[in-house]
Amino acid sequence: MQTIFIDKEIKYTGAELAPHWIYKNFKIPGNVIAAFVGECEVNLNHMVDIEDVINNEPIYSKKMLNIIEENFDSTLIETVYKQRLLVTITGELIEKNYPAVKIKRSGDDLFVNDKKLSVSIATKSITSTLIHFGLNIDAAGAPVNAADLTVDVGVKNIKEFALELLNTYKEEIQDIKFATSKVRGVI
Repeated sequence: MQTIFIDKEIKYTGAELAPHWIYKNFKIPGNVIAAFVGECEVNLNHMVDIEDVINNEPIYSKKMLNIIEENFDSTLIETVYKQRLLVTITGELIEKNYPAVKIKRSGDDLFVNDKKLSVSIATKSITSTLIHFGLNIDAAGAPVNAADLTVDVGVKNIKEFALELLNTYKEEIQDIKFATSKVRGVI
């Protein structure tokens, strides 16, 4: 798995959760996880979470740390497991670096003091599986009671936080793959 932090701001609209988006735009093929910062505005027509569509719950954040992962060797259920792993690692990273912050995970969402810090979805395309995971940096205008990385968590350097998250996640995925290759099958 390759990682990239994209230094330019990109507005996340949901259209970026598409096969080969990272490859087409940043020339990185294969399994990859990319992070970038930008406004997040997902209208119902780009929603892949049917429950949000039914409940008429679009997503908005003035500024968000967006993470997109694309896998070409995972089923949808494996990708949902990876999504939950990414969310869990994020919570652990916050607890480690900001011990005064009380973080809570509920499914694929993180909360700080009952305020929603994240959005997340896993889906499948014709060629790959995809994850979008977003963490509010500036939650002004969010349609829900939202927390953000800067005020509620205390993150000063978003890029540094993102790189630590991407690398920790990548190492965990590599360790899982190694764990599957070091065992003898039983009869």
